[in-house]
Amino acid sequence: MFDLSAVQSALRQFDFDGWLLCDFRGGNVLARRILDLTDKGMTSRRFYYAIPAEGEPRKLVHRIESGVLDHLPGEARVYLRWQELEAGVAELVTGMKRVAMEYSPRNANPYVSKVDAGTVELVRSTGVEVGSSGDLAQMFEATWDDDQWRMHREAEIHTCSAYDLVWSLIADRTRNGQVITECEVQAAIMNHFHRHGLTTDHPPIVAVGPHSGNPHYAPDPAADTPIRAGDFVLVDLWAKLDQPRAVYSDLTRVGFVGDQVPSTYEDIFQLVARARDAAIARVKDAFAAGQPLRGWEVDAAARSVIEAGGHGSAFVHRTGHSIGQETHGNGANMDNLETHEERLVLPRTCFSVEPGIYDPTQFGVRSEVNVFVAHDGQVHVTGGLQKSVVPILAGKP
Repeated sequence: MFDLSAVQSALRQFDFDGWLLCDFRGGNVLARRILDLTDKGMTSRRFYYAIPAEGEPRKLVHRIESGVLDHLPGEARVYLRWQELEAGVAELVTGMKRVAMEYSPRNANPYVSKVDAGTVELVRSTGVEVGSSGDLAQMFEATWDDDQWRMHREAEIHTCSAYDLVWSLIADRTRNGQVITECEVQAAIMNHFHRHGLTTDHPPIVAVGPHSGNPHYAPDPAADTPIRAGDFVLVDLWAKLDQPRAVYSDLTRVGFVGDQVPSTYEDIFQLVARARDAAIARVKDAFAAGQPLRGWEVDAAARSVIEAGGHGSAFVHRTGHSIGQETHGNGANMDNLETHEERLVLPRTCFSVEPGIYDPTQFGVRSEVNVFVAHDGQVHVTGGLQKSVVPILAGKP
């Protein structure tokens, strides 16, 4: 539900005179969600919604779709010709010196950059400074309410129990020289999700041996790979309740098909686990002290541990991503590798912490949990902190 007073309060907090939200044919998903347009069908003409830090919002809509913003406060100006559009945009930002848009300088953060360069040029031509709405957007698109937090915890029960199923299934099928395949394990996880009312945007990763050294490996039914005694296995799974507005639980754990885990695997896992725990500690320390925290700082905390352990070049992805109604949400990522994530880690947002070390010729280790920062700054870790590689054949996992 769009809350004008909350948006205007946030504009003042982040020192903006206004926020210009616009879209063309669904290109700006952030604007559509913030303006409660996701369930109203696709539009085919450009619209603009200017929210000043004080006063009434202003709308600019095309004559063919003049009612697209009728559910929002403010008066509408209708355009037909392109000249009227350009004049209308100038009128929308009249009186504003600094306006927020879904823009990232140098496209440094593509998760934020949803407005095309030409539209930014048009707004700047009026003499208005354009700033990034990155923190504003995540405040109104990536934060969870109490019901979403509840749904995450319910999903967590079933994503965690999926691992009990996986380890037991592999153990049962690999004793006495038998085998099970990656795709069979993947199918068992998907059936588990279905039985418990969960849905997912993609089947899980089940990766044996060198396949685990590829962070985005996907099992291939046409070349299904067996899992045997003596193999290292990585399982990355994510799912949410099959309900409106549900949010994901996204976890990764690793195991060894044997009674005792070789040090080759355990030593790397312990380094990854220390990096994971260092990232979590960085979040907890910042919120306990009431200090602002940016996504890149969390990545740096994990990455420094792995670099100090001599495996920095093998940590080939960011430490974590935002989690929401999509597996990869629209809030701040824990990233100082692919991007220099300057967005703040905000209360009521959730993200993964999942450092990894990968050798595509041997094996890869990743340990993934989810971190939710409550409205009061309390930091919750969900998904269970794996302490060591699971010895899959050592009795009950």
